[in-house]
Amino acid sequence: MRSWDLNSLDIKPREPEVLVSEQEGRAIAIQLPAGEALDEHQVHERAWLVVIEGAVEVAEPGGESVSAGAGLLAEFDPAERHEVRATQDARLLLILSPWPGVGHPSER
Repeated sequence: MRSWDLNSLDIKPREPEVLVSEQEGRAIAIQLPAGEALDEHQVHERAWLVVIEGAVEVAEPGGESVSAGAGLLAEFDPAERHEVRATQDARLLLILSPWPGVGHPSER
């Protein structure tokens, strides 16, 4: 087992820290200062974004927008475009994973 205390990691702004990177998925800790954003983008994997501390606004281009603080879990489909803007200094956990995973019944 590996574990991380996400509240005590020394993460520098604009320097995401890859916590784990395996074929099955990747976990990345991000420190996003208030007013800064992960501008509109997409990733190839399914993505889950967890707000650990602070607050963010998550928006789809021309679509839904959600503002929330610690405890928010947002899920994005592969290639879904989105933007994340910190409304307060925010600590985030981003989890990326392929889908379906190796061995999943839908692969057969």
